[in-house]
Amino acid sequence: MNSIQGHDPRTGGPVGDPVPATGTKQVDALVQAAFAAFETWRDTGRAARAAALEAVADALDAHVTELVALADSETALGTTRLTGEVARTTGQLRLFAEVVRDGSYQGIVIEHAEAARPDLRRIKRPIGPVAVFAASNFPFAFSVAGGDTASALAAGCPVVVKAHEAHPRTSLRTAELVREALQKAGAPEGVFDIVFGVEEGAALVRHPLLSAVGFTGSTRGGLALAKLCAERPNPIPFYGELGSVNPVIVFPGAARSRAQEIARGYAASLTQGVGQFCTNPGVLFVPDEPELLGAIEAAVGESTGGPMLSQRIHDGYVSAVDELGSRGDVSLLASGKAGEGPWSAAPKVYRTTLDAVRESSELLTEEHFGPVGVVVVGGAPADAIDVIESEGGGNLTATVHADLAGGDDAQEARRIGRLLAERAGRVIFNGWPTGVAVTYAQQHGGPFPATTTPAYTSVGAAAIDRWLVPVVYQDFPPELLPDELR
Repeated sequence: MNSIQGHDPRTGGPVGDPVPATGTKQVDALVQAAFAAFETWRDTGRAARAAALEAVADALDAHVTELVALADSETALGTTRLTGEVARTTGQLRLFAEVVRDGSYQGIVIEHAEAARPDLRRIKRPIGPVAVFAASNFPFAFSVAGGDTASALAAGCPVVVKAHEAHPRTSLRTAELVREALQKAGAPEGVFDIVFGVEEGAALVRHPLLSAVGFTGSTRGGLALAKLCAERPNPIPFYGELGSVNPVIVFPGAARSRAQEIARGYAASLTQGVGQFCTNPGVLFVPDEPELLGAIEAAVGESTGGPMLSQRIHDGYVSAVDELGSRGDVSLLASGKAGEGPWSAAPKVYRTTLDAVRESSELLTEEHFGPVGVVVVGGAPADAIDVIESEGGGNLTATVHADLAGGDDAQEARRIGRLLAERAGRVIFNGWPTGVAVTYAQQHGGPFPATTTPAYTSVGAAAIDRWLVPVVYQDFPPELLPDELR
């Protein structure tokens, strides 16, 4: 690929000039520069690193109108959604500035010498230059200046971003603003850069001076990169967010008391962003309650889809819908309108049974990227959790809808919640999984295949932990210790 051409999802036609691929030789030069910048950036004081992150946030805010227009032309996500996403992105940068200033992310433990025990002082240090692979569905928050980049820079790690092919001009302009802001803030040259091209992404991962990789994307693409990381002469950590169906269990009491509310919430969550969210509620377990099923059919039937991010993503959605529609063990429950444009997707919801899921586990485990859901009808919540435990993999989220006030659901809700916590990184009560708050408490991860490293998160303050490794200083004289350990 000699250049990356952006496309307007509303028309399918090219938009703007193509962005040249970086070339593997230039990838080597960029990683060399990142490695050369590591010592200086690592040793830059926390206050200065925090100020640099805030400078990047200020630069993006100052150009929000320009960035939103570029992104909308390449993603069709709309100015309202994209303006909010820029605000989320700059909010993440400022959050990590706060994290750096606080300093507790370093996990410092000091044990003074006592009897035969030596003096031990533990601290987390930055791992080194890292690669960040941008996502298609969040051109800002999970892209060039997104949470992975912000947390890695906060940790003291230089970053080389692999831009996503779905929004090349947006990525290029964002990178220009980030580089300029970091330079003005006094960051060393090479502390941040960007590469374009598929081959360039592989070359980036293979580079011997790279220390870790962060990725948000498909299971297939993520596993390919994870393999590259593992097969290097010096294997490196791979923090991949891959796939999730985010199961939702509706209890009988909730189905009876809140049928309309649950149906509307489900349809809104399923179709938000044309279903192009890693937290899309892909599998819904419900009792055989005609009112709830009718409400779901009506709510989804009234929904309208829209253009998907790329032709490849749209083709994948069409293939998934065709495959589901051709199965003998599922039937179409509801269908919305497609919207305009050649890459538009009509929301679809299919109905199946617990027995079908037991016989064909892919109904529960296979993520369908887009506004498509599977509703598993019949059985009790205990049956749903049994299927999830026996057939399902890990997920980013799991949700319980229960009516505790009525008393019918209370006995099982606690047990089901505890069991779901073993299968997901975030367990939700009477809500919906789309929408991930960027806070100190957030966990956006989960057992495989949701992520490759379930102990870590890619959203929230704890995301910085991915780019840190612990080291203990034993019996070091105070004058030789890092400042924080003296």
